Amino acid sequence: MTPAAGELVLHAAREGLLLVLLLSGPPLLVSLAVGLLVGIFQSATQLHDQTISFVPKLAVVTLTLIATGPLLGAQLVRFSQALFAAAAGFR
Repeated sequence: MTPAAGELVLHAAREGLLLVLLLSGPPLLVSLAVGLLVGIFQSATQLHDQTISFVPKLAVVTLTLIATGPLLGAQLVRFSQALFAAAAGFR
C-alpha cells in the first residue's frame, strides 16, 4: 500500500467516525433531554413506571429521525459517493 493510499484510508476512517457522531447526535441529544424531563416528572410525582420513561423517548426520537432524516441521509450519501469515487481512483 502506498503512503497516499494509507493517508486516504486514515482520512476516510476519520471522516466516517465524524459522520457517525453527526448522525447519532440529534436522536441522542433529544433522548437525553426527554429522559431528563421525564425523570424530573417522575421524581415530582413519585410515579416510577418503566413505560413512562420509555414511550416518550421512543416517540420523540422517532419524530426527530423523521424530521432530520433527509438531512442526515444526504450527509451519508455524500460520504458514500466520495468514498466510492476515491476507491475508484486506485485502479
